[in-house]
Amino acid sequence: MPSPNITLPVRAPAETSADDTVLPFAIEALDVRGRLVRLGPAVDEILARHDYPVPVARLLGEAVVMTVLLGTTIKMEGRFILQTQTDGPLRMLVVDFRSPNAVRACARYDKARVAAAIEAGKVDAGSLLGRGHLAMTIDQGTENNRYQGVVPLEGGSLEDAAHEYFRSSEQIPTRVRMAVGEELSAGAGHRWRAGGILVQFLPRDPNRTRVADLHPGDAPEGTPVHTVTEDDAWVEARALISTVEDLELLDPAVSSEKLVYRLFHEHDVRVFQNREIVARCSCSRESVEAMLKNFSQDDRDHMVEDGEISVTCEFCSTNYRFAPDAVRDTTATTAAETAAKPEN
Repeated sequence: MPSPNITLPVRAPAETSADDTVLPFAIEALDVRGRLVRLGPAVDEILARHDYPVPVARLLGEAVVMTVLLGTTIKMEGRFILQTQTDGPLRMLVVDFRSPNAVRACARYDKARVAAAIEAGKVDAGSLLGRGHLAMTIDQGTENNRYQGVVPLEGGSLEDAAHEYFRSSEQIPTRVRMAVGEELSAGAGHRWRAGGILVQFLPRDPNRTRVADLHPGDAPEGTPVHTVTEDDAWVEARALISTVEDLELLDPAVSSEKLVYRLFHEHDVRVFQNREIVARCSCSRESVEAMLKNFSQDDRDHMVEDGEISVTCEFCSTNYRFAPDAVRDTTATTAAETAAKPEN
């Protein structure tokens, strides 16, 4: 909290805000901190690279929003990776965020099952994802331990999974709201937009964030279920976030600052510097070539079609083509030739 002797600047919320930004904010009176993300060209570029059915694109857009909200909390150079693996028509979502601001994403799905789900009108997250798990991985390089949290997906939404992750793994009271939609314009077709807001209850006294123990499971019948009375400040913050509508998160005419002020103006909300977000894939011809050289010669021989090896990046759909001799492991060849050379 700021020192009582420091006077913070007060100003009206900005009327406009740039797309593809994350706005951190804090409400000291409620011991709440949060982030608000607004995505326009970045999420449209990611989704437009693939010919995904609309329900698949929408869920991948939500996963991008969630990943940006969580990935921008990383203080060091590193990656935040969100991945689902389920038995539903939408088998996998992968979003890779590289600090400080680059994101890429892709999806794998069963075309026939997704088409059947659309025909039946079962395009909610639970129906498309089915059951499986959601993993969130923080990778801060070789000198730091890699951390991964896993929560089950049991027919609910990605928001439900995020809430369960923070409840069971981080034990931080958290609420997330996300929205993805198509912006239609005359003569320009449609463009994807996305937005999301995350708030967390972070008081200095850890006793104020106590949560109920997990369900006793197979404990004897009659075993009392542990309950904890929630802190009033968190109850209020959570109630305010529940009022956020999809249109508010998507409307470019409602700036990020204006939306945060609309929600928390009674408690003197503070905002911090925006962070820009860009859609950027980390693939390159050099990295693909190095990857191919790691395969055995026999494996590379089986990759040759029409006299060349073709590799397409799943994230950005860029296609790389190589002549077979160009990706031959010359180091291994030289070593083999040296071993076969007779001694004088």
